Amino acid sequence: MEIFDNFLKAISDTEVTMTSALFKLMLSLLLGGIVGFERKRKGQVAGARTFALISMGATLAMIVSIYIPQVYLGLKNGDPGRVAAQVITGVGFLGAGAIIQTKGSVRGLTTAAGIWMVAALGLAVGVGLYLVAVASTILILFTLVSLEQYERHSHLDREGKIIHLRANEIVEDLSRYETLLKEFRISLHNVLVEYDYAAQKTDLKFVILSCTTTDFVTLFSRMRTIYRTEYISLQNEI
Repeated sequence: MEIFDNFLKAISDTEVTMTSALFKLMLSLLLGGIVGFERKRKGQVAGARTFALISMGATLAMIVSIYIPQVYLGLKNGDPGRVAAQVITGVGFLGAGAIIQTKGSVRGLTTAAGIWMVAALGLAVGVGLYLVAVASTILILFTLVSLEQYERHSHLDREGKIIHLRANEIVEDLSRYETLLKEFRISLHNVLVEYDYAAQKTDLKFVILSCTTTDFVTLFSRMRTIYRTEYISLQNEI
């Protein structure tokens, strides 16, 4: 019991010691890794190792930031938060690297926000706010897991897409397409139509909002039966 009390006193000490520094680094490794596992589970490039390193790096920066005035300035002058403040700015470069933009679609914003949050989590561990850091980790996981499931169940996770269809005839009635899209819970925002009377072809572009769980294979299979269809393609809205 006495050993446990001494350990609690050591990790709660405001001065930087070997025991407190190692405990903070290991705790930030654990918490950052937990968040990273969740991101890796979603297929993101930044996984447990990346998040653990970011969290430990922020913790180490906070430890050094406290240690410098403690040793060299006698805790009377200097700002212990000066070094740590640069972590928030510097981690932005890592967040930017996690964002991928292709044809108007942006992926990785949630991961970038997670990187920024994990860096702040590491700072909290470094300054000794252990309960705050653990609570923050739980809230991060709740946001990434539970709120995502809520968005899916509420059909809030919608993305802009364009369905490009070419029919081998002149299509003047689009109501059957509109009815089919409604059946798949797809919102139709606009339709672009181009007629080629010489070749008797019609180019249709449906600008839609669809859920991430939409079964486009089945949708396309049914769309091709409405009119004689040459091809159907799906692309991100630009």
